[in-house]
Amino acid sequence: MSEPIETETYANHAVSTKHRRVSFWLQELPFIIVLALTIGGVAYSSLFALPLVNYWVFMAAVLAIVCISTGWPHAHDNKAKIRMIWTQAFHWLAFLVAMGILFIPSVQTLISPAASGLALLTLLALGTFVAGVHVAWQLCFLGIVMGLCVPAIAWLQQSSLVLVLAAIALAGIALVVFWHKSSRKAEPV
Repeated sequence: MSEPIETETYANHAVSTKHRRVSFWLQELPFIIVLALTIGGVAYSSLFALPLVNYWVFMAAVLAIVCISTGWPHAHDNKAKIRMIWTQAFHWLAFLVAMGILFIPSVQTLISPAASGLALLTLLALGTFVAGVHVAWQLCFLGIVMGLCVPAIAWLQQSSLVLVLAAIALAGIALVVFWHKSSRKAEPV
């Protein structure tokens, strides 16, 4: 008799564990999407040397929505919810103004498109981290990761020739190894 109950309990535990994992990833999905969109925008901007003004405005709006939706369950009454909406709106509006300053024509003559992309990512990282201080630790973490992407992207931009040469060298080595292995298989035993 006890065996079916133990098996059923184990099955319920496995389903419960799987549900918790899925629930965790669903909760973290907005942060993952924001990070992917941010890195994609910087990569596109740096690769094609285009400052994507509308894209960064869109990203600030997305971050504001993520901040509000993350903080919404923690606001206990309507007054707190309205205060959070206004706080986040002003917070992201301030960062939009700072981003807009980077796109003033006189400033654009001093900053390359690649540098303005990194400056925008730095502003988004700072804005995300500061919003996270008030809303949720996940946003702080996202801001830190975004901030760490700035030197990584700068290094990739500076090292692009080295990376291309390394990729060509690795492809050449792989081709030689593949050719060597295929020629050994073709030899009679």
